[in-house]
Amino acid sequence: MKAEEAAKKILDTMLGHLDFPVNIELQETEDGPCLQILTSESQFLIGRDGERLDDLQYLVNRILKKHFPNAKRIKIDCEHYRAIQEDHLVEEVKGLAERVKASGKPFKMRPLNAYYRRLVHNALVDDDEVASSSPGGDDRLKRITLKPKKSKDA
Repeated sequence: MKAEEAAKKILDTMLGHLDFPVNIELQETEDGPCLQILTSESQFLIGRDGERLDDLQYLVNRILKKHFPNAKRIKIDCEHYRAIQEDHLVEEVKGLAERVKASGKPFKMRPLNAYYRRLVHNALVDDDEVASSSPGGDDRLKRITLKPKKSKDA
């Protein structure tokens, strides 16, 4: 059995014990394998700001690593919630970058987890006028600061 199939079985078993009627599809994304949960009860599985999805993803990956130590990290999504959130975040970041360019002042974003911080940094990697930076430390949620890049002519 492949790791992705094992992860699907783990998730299906967990949700079955919780009496959630679901259909789970394995999808390949640019970030790696994703288990897409399709259900009419998505609001209960997503939770506030996707917190329950984060918890499910954490548990599935922890169990999976015990049996497949070299397995890729599996992403868990429900009714394409994460994909929609990611698109909104990238659009938000682009708007904030324009604001920083116009004002010339730094802007601190709301706290984000490591995955969403990486999306922010990647969204701005080709921007010559705005830089993004995260504070150090072990906090799970951190605020990225967007600031104007120093001009090479100055």
